[in-house]
Amino acid sequence: MPESRLFPNPGSKTDLEEGEALTPRFGADGLVTCVTTDAETGDVLMVAHMNAEALGRTIATGEGWYWSRSRAELWHKGATSGQIQTVVEMRVDCDQDAVWLKVRVAGDGGCCHTGRHSCFYRRIETIGGEPRLSHR
Repeated sequence: MPESRLFPNPGSKTDLEEGEALTPRFGADGLVTCVTTDAETGDVLMVAHMNAEALGRTIATGEGWYWSRSRAELWHKGATSGQIQTVVEMRVDCDQDAVWLKVRVAGDGGCCHTGRHSCFYRRIETIGGEPRLSHR
């Protein structure tokens, strides 16, 4: 089935914002943004993208699937690292162009390819009037 057929097309603004049908609005690149957080702590673990197939597989399997823009392929998070993301809750924003996954992470509990718990491990600080990255 073509990806565009996995979900119905968005209806009226009222249907989109208040209706019960999941009608994701994929961008021109065929993707929606997905924010993934730790279900227990609320920590933001990562921001990634989903195409219709990744979103459909996430719903069907209860595990995090994404579209890797850098590799241009479907990506089952944890398939090689053991950091499988089990979805506890899934939400969509008001206009259905962003997804939020609350997950439990298997394996070592990490999420970032650098070995850290979260991909957001650096803070932007202003030092001497210049933005700098800090690991604090």
